[in-house]
Amino acid sequence: MDWLASLALLLGLLTLLLMAGLPVAFAFLGVNVVGAFVFLGGEAGLSQLARNSASAITNFALTPIPLFILMGEVLFHTGVAFRAIEAIERLIARVPGRLAIVSVVGGTMFAALSGSSMANTALLGSVLLPETLKRGYHPTLAMGPIMAVGGVAMLIPPSALAVLLGSLAGISIAELLIGGILPGLMMGTLFLGYVVVRCWLDPTLAPAYDIPRAEGWARWRPFLVNVMPLFVIFFVVIGSMLAGWATPTESAALGSFAAVVAAIAYRALTRANLAKSLNETAKISVMILFIIVASSTFSQILAFSGATNGLLALFSQFSLSRTAVVVLMQAVLLFLGCFVDQVSMIMITLPFFMPLAKTVGINELWLGILILISMEISFITPPFGLLLFVMQGVAPKGTKLSDIYRAALPYLGLEIAVLILLIIWPELATWMPSMLREQR
Repeated sequence: MDWLASLALLLGLLTLLLMAGLPVAFAFLGVNVVGAFVFLGGEAGLSQLARNSASAITNFALTPIPLFILMGEVLFHTGVAFRAIEAIERLIARVPGRLAIVSVVGGTMFAALSGSSMANTALLGSVLLPETLKRGYHPTLAMGPIMAVGGVAMLIPPSALAVLLGSLAGISIAELLIGGILPGLMMGTLFLGYVVVRCWLDPTLAPAYDIPRAEGWARWRPFLVNVMPLFVIFFVVIGSMLAGWATPTESAALGSFAAVVAAIAYRALTRANLAKSLNETAKISVMILFIIVASSTFSQILAFSGATNGLLALFSQFSLSRTAVVVLMQAVLLFLGCFVDQVSMIMITLPFFMPLAKTVGINELWLGILILISMEISFITPPFGLLLFVMQGVAPKGTKLSDIYRAALPYLGLEIAVLILLIIWPELATWMPSMLREQR
C-alpha cells in the first residue's frame, strides 16, 4: 500500500468515526487499533499499541496538567474568582464601555489563574452578561469581549493545553508556558483598545449610567483584599519558573496549594466545593490522558505507513521558504478550526508539522506558540467554535447564533493580527523564554 492510500485509509476512517459522534479520544483509538494491525504487524502491532499507551501516561512531564486544572477549579467552584471580578468592576469608573472593559480585564486576570477557556467564558458570561444587557449595551458589545478574552486562557499560563502540546510535540513545557504570556497580553490590550474606540465613536453601543462613586479606601479595599492575593498566586506560578527555582510540575503544585490556601483564607472552601473541584479535575484529566494515549501511537502508525515521509517529500519538491511553510501550517490550522476542536487539531497536524519543522529548520518553540494562537482563534471561529456555543448556553433565551457570530468577528480579526505579528517578528514569542534559559 503506497503512502497516499495509507493516509486516505487512516484519515478516512477517522472522519467516519468522528462523523458517527464518537468522542475524539475513542475515534483516534479506533483508528490506532486498525492502523496498528495493518501497519505494525498484526498481533505484534496491537501489543506495541498497548506498550505505547502505558508509557505515554507514565510520563512525569504530564503532571502539571491535573495540577493546573485543579488550581482553576478550586478558584471557580469556591467563588473566589467571582469576588475578584466584582472588585475589578468597582475599581473601573467612568470610561466608555465600562462593563465591556471589566469583561476584558477580569477575563484576562482569571485567564492567568484558570487555564480553561471554557470555564473563563462561562464564568464571565454568567456574572457579567446579564448586567451588561440590562444596562442597554448592544448585544454584540456585551458578548464579544467575553468570548474573545475567554480564549486568552489558552495562552497565559497556567494552560493545560500548552502542557499537552509541549508534551506531544517535544517542546519545552516551561518555555511554551512562558512564551504565551506576551501574546496573551497583546491580545488583551487590543481588545481593550477596540472597546474604548468603538464606544467613543458610537456611544449608543454602551449607554452611560450613574454608578455609586466610592472614594479612597472604600474603592480600593475590594481590589486589595480580593484581587491582589490572586496575583500572588500567578507570580508564584510564573515567577518560580522564570527565576529557575521550580520546574513546571513544581510551580503547578505551588499554584494548586496557593489556590487552596486562598480559598481557606477567604473562608470559601467547603467539603462540597472541594469535592466538586477534585471531581471536575479528575474528569478533565482523564479525558486528556485518553487523548495522549490515542496520540502516542497515531504518529508512529503514520510514520510506519509511509504517510509522513510521503508528505515531507511532497513538500520538499516545492522548495518553500520557512516563512511560507509556517504560513501554510497556520492556514491549515485556521481551516480545521472552523470544524473541529483544538485537541483534534493537535492530533491531526502534529505528526506532520513537527517532522516538517525539523526538515526546514523552523524554531519549534516559535511554531508551538503560533499553534497555540491558531487554536485560540479557532475557539471563536464560525461555524463550530466552542466558545460560540458556550456563549449561546449562557446568553438569554432567543439569542440567535448569527448574533453571536457577529459579536465575535471583530475580535477574531484582532487575534489574527497578533498571529501575523508573531509570524513577522518571532522574537515576540521567543524573548521571554530566552530569559528563562539564561536563568538555568
